[in-house]
Amino acid sequence: MKSDFWPAFGIAFGISLAVAALGAQLTELGPWYYALKQPSWKPPDYAFGVIWSAIFTLCAFSAAIAWTQAAGAARKRRLWVLFLLNALLNMAWSLLYFKLQRPDWALGEWALLWLSVLSLVLGMRSYARVASWLVVPYLLWVSAAGVLNWQTLVLNGPFG
Repeated sequence: MKSDFWPAFGIAFGISLAVAALGAQLTELGPWYYALKQPSWKPPDYAFGVIWSAIFTLCAFSAAIAWTQAAGAARKRRLWVLFLLNALLNMAWSLLYFKLQRPDWALGEWALLWLSVLSLVLGMRSYARVASWLVVPYLLWVSAAGVLNWQTLVLNGPFG
């Protein structure tokens, strides 16, 4: 492991915690949420925190690995932009779904979030294969979340 990995991981993990904390602030599990009809296969609410914690930790490792393996300022800048865009889209989904109570808008934004995660996977594949693979669970989780979001619309819509 390169000598600059652990400082990079510390920074990535700190940013990851900040994004998770902001996302949590936007996630309100109040009466509106509990009144929604949910598909039978939806994981229990407590599982979401565990899953997101694992995903954010994997993303921090992924970012640190990719950062230390990225050659040149342009590739590092592109990596930073991809992770930043993804963080913003991740928080925007929570804002739309929970805070604004608009799962319909959230589903539209979900497509952008999914593409941003796919961009992370594909964007690191050529120079940091392990980092790319560490983001795959995130892609799978966001894919499942999109189906869950869609089924929420089917079971409860229309919204607004």
